[in-house]
Amino acid sequence: EVHIVESGGGLVQAGGSLRLSCAASGFDFDRFYIGWFRQAPKKGREGVACISNADGSTNYADSVKGRFTISGDSAQKTVYLQMNSLKPEDTAVYYCATLPADYHLVLSGPWDFWSQGTQVTVSS
Repeated sequence: EVHIVESGGGLVQAGGSLRLSCAASGFDFDRFYIGWFRQAPKKGREGVACISNADGSTNYADSVKGRFTISGDSAQKTVYLQMNSLKPEDTAVYYCATLPADYHLVLSGPWDFWSQGTQVTVSS
């Protein structure tokens, strides 16, 4: 059974940092991509970053380039999202999701299994 479990959300001040974790089980980690997404109130879901667990390739939304870093640990079957220089507009519920590596590494792909979500709130 496929499971992905997310943790690491919280409340931080603008300019602060936070690291989210997505722990995977029940599938071949290296044959899947992991993506991070977020949804703010009254907004649609936005792709944030994604990574190929096989070769480390990454893709980022323009809004987070230079501030967020996605990385993976194959031994732990965990993908991280390091968020620095946080802004109030980063406030959202953040999710991680999987995509078979048969597809191109794009945030617009048919992501399938999703985490429960974790709230990130950035105060001004």
